[in-house]
Amino acid sequence: VSATMGVMNPLLGKLATLMGDEYRKLKGVRKQASFLMRELGAMKAALEKLEVMEVLDPLAKNWRDHVREMSYDMENCIDDFMRQFGGADAKAGLIKKTAQRLKTLRERHRIAEQMEELKALALEANERRMRYKIDNCVDSSSGVVPVDPRISAIYKEAAGLVGIDGPREELVSWLIDTEKQLKVVSVVGFGGLGKTTLAKQVYNKIGGQFERKAFVSVSQRPDMTSLLCGLQLKLGMEESSHIREVQDIIDRLREHLTHKSRYLIVVDDLWDQSAWNIISCAFPEDGNGSRVIVTTRLGDVAFHACLHDRECIYQMNPLQEQDSRSLFYNRVFGSEDSCPQQFKEVSAEILKKCGGLPLAIITIASLLASRQARSRSEWESIRDSLSSKFATKPTLEEMRSILNLSYMHLPLYLRACFLYLGMYPEDRKISKVDLVRQWVAEGFVSNLHGSNLEDAAKSYFHELINRGMIQPEDTICGEVLSCSIHDMMLDLILSKCGEDNFIRVAYDYKDMAQWDGCNYRVRRLSLKLSAGSATSGTIATSLTQIRSFAWFGESKYTPPLSEFKYLRVLLFEFPDYREMVVDLTAAGQLFQLRYLKVSAASGSIELPTEIHGLVHLETIDIDCRTAQNIPSDIVMLHRLSHLILPRDTGLPNGIGNMKSLRTLRCYCMGKSSLDDIEGLGELTNLRELTLTKSYKFDMVKAGVEALVSSIGKLCDLKFLYLACNLEHYVDLLDSISDPPLRMENLRLGGWPFYKVPIWIGDLHCLHRLSLCVERLRTDGVHVLGQLPSLMYLSLKVLCIPQDNAVIICTGSFPVLECLALRSRDDDATACMGFEAGAMPKLRRLVLGVHDRWGGGSAMPVGMVQLLSLEQIHVDNMSSIHDDHDVESAFRNAAQVHPRCPHVTIY
Repeated sequence: VSATMGVMNPLLGKLATLMGDEYRKLKGVRKQASFLMRELGAMKAALEKLEVMEVLDPLAKNWRDHVREMSYDMENCIDDFMRQFGGADAKAGLIKKTAQRLKTLRERHRIAEQMEELKALALEANERRMRYKIDNCVDSSSGVVPVDPRISAIYKEAAGLVGIDGPREELVSWLIDTEKQLKVVSVVGFGGLGKTTLAKQVYNKIGGQFERKAFVSVSQRPDMTSLLCGLQLKLGMEESSHIREVQDIIDRLREHLTHKSRYLIVVDDLWDQSAWNIISCAFPEDGNGSRVIVTTRLGDVAFHACLHDRECIYQMNPLQEQDSRSLFYNRVFGSEDSCPQQFKEVSAEILKKCGGLPLAIITIASLLASRQARSRSEWESIRDSLSSKFATKPTLEEMRSILNLSYMHLPLYLRACFLYLGMYPEDRKISKVDLVRQWVAEGFVSNLHGSNLEDAAKSYFHELINRGMIQPEDTICGEVLSCSIHDMMLDLILSKCGEDNFIRVAYDYKDMAQWDGCNYRVRRLSLKLSAGSATSGTIATSLTQIRSFAWFGESKYTPPLSEFKYLRVLLFEFPDYREMVVDLTAAGQLFQLRYLKVSAASGSIELPTEIHGLVHLETIDIDCRTAQNIPSDIVMLHRLSHLILPRDTGLPNGIGNMKSLRTLRCYCMGKSSLDDIEGLGELTNLRELTLTKSYKFDMVKAGVEALVSSIGKLCDLKFLYLACNLEHYVDLLDSISDPPLRMENLRLGGWPFYKVPIWIGDLHCLHRLSLCVERLRTDGVHVLGQLPSLMYLSLKVLCIPQDNAVIICTGSFPVLECLALRSRDDDATACMGFEAGAMPKLRRLVLGVHDRWGGGSAMPVGMVQLLSLEQIHVDNMSSIHDDHDVESAFRNAAQVHPRCPHVTIY
């Protein structure tokens, strides 16, 4: 599926299916399908040439848009036909009763009329192509520089932040002073200058000096209820399901912050004074030295936020020339010294045109990083595409042209995937797993890039990061788990979506009402509602052919799902605090549905009684407080690959039949039958398995034995998470004889062992391990230390004897990058020591501190031997040790370390 060509490729594939043996009795249909393939094939060739052109002749664009919309309508018609005659799943042999249906004259006439209508549409489009001389437009227009369409699936982390030290230290000096009154500091500057990055750096550096801290993003269309509720959670406040009015939430926040010593809050991406007038009401002037940082593009907003004190406005400036060069060359070549001589002059000219804006530099550098082997002339072509005016007076339009240049150089297979990010709200952290599955469901991913579509889609995701189009967020063991989009890049996405009728975004029902008179039907809809805008409304008739529907925000209204019969992707994300009922009973009629996700942590979901007709469904992901019984025929969905069950639901009866499953999460194993626990062993395609036990339901010994036996049969399992708190049966898992040897991520923190299980030493592919043990012994640590691939280790030790630390030997844990040590009640700093040469790549150390912590002298023995250590994170769970005292002790220890690691207190 393409952003500009629509579904032309899938349509041709389905026409080819109609010409196959399955439809040999429909001779008239096969003849018409053959004709359509010839006509559409000729149009496809012209469309492919138009797709790589940045500027189109108006007639060519009109014809392209018409053919794109025609392809969607044609595919819908073919899908309806194939469903009616049982051919939606030809491999499953579902063509039934075709001969009997064809005996009726009415059916013959209807089929003939449909095919004639499609034939007429194709003829008309090809006649317009000839009349408009589209082929001449293609030949005479200049295309952009072609991009090598390879997939770079390896994410390379960009070299550190450049030019941040000076601004960070200056801003820190403004905030850390003796003034006791609440101080608000505004950071103001053009989009892409790095305001958010600077605010995050300052927040991380001084956050440990405040008892309460939070970082919140506002965006252009803030939902104040959701924003303030999110602020409560980040400040450690308990949720109140009954307090939902803005004023009531503000009162709770003020009361909470008044009773705490000091707070630090960052209000990022503020756009107008009215939003600040509401948010600022939550910040009491406590006289304890609390601080608020505001970032904004607008000078008047900055001035208003800091109470008209110009001394508290920090003006962001472009990078200095040397910093610009470092950022550019590090991104393209790895270092300035590695730049080939033939690229130095053109690189300097490109840098000059970027005007010192980090976003512009990173975007262009990421584009050039994929073209190092290309000729100098191609670099010069990119240089010539940049406006020289941007360096002296940057404007939004000029910045957009830089971002657009990178978009036009995207390989065609990445464009639809990139534009699909417009379905998500601004300032949203987006899961890679969700994106990958949605891209596959929409048909954006080609099997030419790998036999497994999801693996190919992950490569698409990584390439978008490498090209600087999206920004990595959560990263574990070198794998990027989520991403975000710069707001200026999101503006570009939404602009492109509007041009190609790819996605429509609505913020209230009035937006949708305006679309009824549009020339084109809406194909994908993202509904981003706030509490005040979602009280009522109806879905416009132009939306009945949408393929993706995403709903973010609040509403008491459920759309008429039964009308969305061509829907592929259905996504609901409601605020965690909202108690509501989501009616999905009509979802059983969505025959084309591939992906279903509902996130309503405090809500309940009404599911259809039958879903066996959803033969294309690949993902069911339901997160809610309660749900009606999962449809019993779910086990008949033979294409279902990913199943995330509601929290109060056990395994479906007959789960052993669901052999296509690759992901399974069940959060209430205590409600699962013994037969179904044994049935898990039949799911040999499983790659990810998450099983937890609700506190209300216990598992009997026979169930635990069946579970251990089933796990041993899942040879291809790569991710296993068990949190069942089965203290009486821990020995059953301790003695597992045949563990899945391809395991990469093993999380057993909720299953306490007496010691480290010996079989873990056989998991040579293991990257990440979370484990809970009664006591930490030298032999157990030796087992873990020999794992050749282990990069992340989280250990919870229930009982830590004093003065008996386990010493990590030289050469142990050769690739470990992060170590987390915690205890239930004891001091985790006392359980482990380090010899010289141990954990040579450890960069991050996480330690838990309790009441028994011995103070500044109680540091891990030999911590100075960890020569790669960069960060120390301390979880202060003590009721008697003050955060400031803990931080001071660890900072003193860090100062004598060769690398002076950064210390953070939680």
